[in-house]
Amino acid sequence: MGAKNGIMFKTAVSLEETGKMEIVVLDKTGTITSGEPQVTDILPANGVSESELLVLAYILEKKSEHPLAKAITGRVESEVEQSEREKLTEVSDFQAVPGNGLSGKLGEDWLYGGNFKFISDKMKISASIKEQAERLAQQGKTPLFFGRNKQFLGMIAVADVIKEDSPRAVKELQNMGIRVVMLLSLIH
Repeated sequence: MGAKNGIMFKTAVSLEETGKMEIVVLDKTGTITSGEPQVTDILPANGVSESELLVLAYILEKKSEHPLAKAITGRVESEVEQSEREKLTEVSDFQAVPGNGLSGKLGEDWLYGGNFKFISDKMKISASIKEQAERLAQQGKTPLFFGRNKQFLGMIAVADVIKEDSPRAVKELQNMGIRVVMLLSLIH
């Protein structure tokens, strides 16, 4: 049965011990989740459209190799025709500050994208936006902030979404009397 499901037991003792399991520890990324972050929320600032926020974020993020950047670029690439994307200007003077954010020049304007601390050092972020970001973070999402010069453009939340069959699999383990624990990495 294990072999049919892609499970290999190194020794007979290992196979016997699985019948005595009381707790299963699962790694979140790629086990319970798809392993590919996706855009979950787009929250433009007042006076900014959702498409403007997405396009400016795309222009900046397409220079980045970060998995969260790929979520934003993937979203835009799935919604905007390639012929339209090719018209989008490239940023110059691109800089990535590891663990913080990105900056680049678009014409005469500076574009910024990144975490709360990085963006709040560049421009004023209201308390209500910070509260929204904290709510998103409590839901397991990563809020990314974007701005142009000193203007806050909005926030895009990204998350590694749960696989369709994960809740059922966890429920089946629980029905067998096995406690299921999810392991999270807190290292950034």
